[in-house]
Amino acid sequence: MLTLTDTASTVVKEIVDRSGAPDGAGLRIDSEDATGTEFGVAIAPAPEERDAVVEQAGARVYLAENAAKALDDKTLDAHVGEDGRVAFDILPQQA
Repeated sequence: MLTLTDTASTVVKEIVDRSGAPDGAGLRIDSEDATGTEFGVAIAPAPEERDAVVEQAGARVYLAENAAKALDDKTLDAHVGEDGRVAFDILPQQA
């Protein structure tokens, strides 16, 4: 299952909190197919029926079925640039 770094957890939580989304909202990640390397990211008020849910340090990430398969052995990291833009990185999980 996808894991989040501490930084990614903080960034996801802040993005969702600042969006004005309702309690229980999270960041939803979707992919065209299970082997995809391109992902769509959006704030979602709740997971969809078949979404996998990752909760870590108050952050919620909802993974669409294909994204869950593609990211099963990955770690989500994030960094904020000097201009305030957020970039997410997908890394291999550490053993």
